[in-house]
Amino acid sequence: MRLLVTGGLGFIGSNFILHLLVIEEDVEILNIDNIGLGANPENLREVQDDPRYRFIKGDISKMTSLKQIISDVDVVVNLAAETHVDRSILNPEPFINSNYLGTYNLLECIRKTNNKIKYVQVSTDEVYGDILEGSFTEKSLLKPSNPYAATKAAADLLCHSYQRTYGLDIIITRCTNNFGPRQYPEKLIPKTIIRATQNLPIPIYGTGENIRDWLYVLDHCSAILHLLEHSAPGQTYNISAGNEISVNTIAKTILEHMQKPLDLMVNVADRPGHDTRYSLDSTKLRKTGWKPTHDFSEALHYTIDWYLENVDYWRYYATQETLSENPWKEKK
Repeated sequence: MRLLVTGGLGFIGSNFILHLLVIEEDVEILNIDNIGLGANPENLREVQDDPRYRFIKGDISKMTSLKQIISDVDVVVNLAAETHVDRSILNPEPFINSNYLGTYNLLECIRKTNNKIKYVQVSTDEVYGDILEGSFTEKSLLKPSNPYAATKAAADLLCHSYQRTYGLDIIITRCTNNFGPRQYPEKLIPKTIIRATQNLPIPIYGTGENIRDWLYVLDHCSAILHLLEHSAPGQTYNISAGNEISVNTIAKTILEHMQKPLDLMVNVADRPGHDTRYSLDSTKLRKTGWKPTHDFSEALHYTIDWYLENVDYWRYYATQETLSENPWKEKK
């Protein structure tokens, strides 16, 4: 199996590639990444000499060689994306370029070269907006609350149209909040861990009662791989683990595990359009035979310890900007 993975130097992408190389012996992986915000070459340093893996630096929204590359693969997993909501509020343009135009370029290359390629569009629960009660299904209305989510929703709709119009083998996956090793330090869990190591205040937007459904990154990776063999063209699949936990509880759990005082948590001004609760119904996916295998508490504790043991990793990112208390507010 020959796979093109876009955005493979990022958090989910690097974990996906590492996981795939462990469980699949007969695989060839080509990773295209522009090494932008959130990407780290160290994520895949350990496999750079693996003959099954090759890296190309490039921007999928602009690459002229993309058509030739795509013509020689069996599967495309599109993980390339700008994902940081705060930054999308400040400047939506990079999100439009990467998330929408990048997806368009991939789809056009497939349409014009090899329409038998299986294409996986890795999306997000944020395309649905928030929900106070119940859970979103794959048939729920898309109602994104911020520019990041809007660009992902637009890309999903484009994928749907290409499948319907041109008959491409496309599926869309929508996952809940991922966590685990190698995550960009602006995200809640690594940011809390890193700031706590320095006894710095932990910024909590608004009341901190916003609820997210937390999914360990390797469970997400296993779901994508499962769907390569157990999915039908044109289908969308929600991926969730049922770990609906508030931001406050996550931060407190981290601080308690690190034996840090809870008064490090500091409430800051809420960001515009902040969703109250995310919740996905993943019954459709589970009926295909997938289920999460990692216990949430154990995975969170492992994640905390990983960051504590890999200080050089997060120092790669640790500028005043990435560790600031409230990036979008400070830049207004």
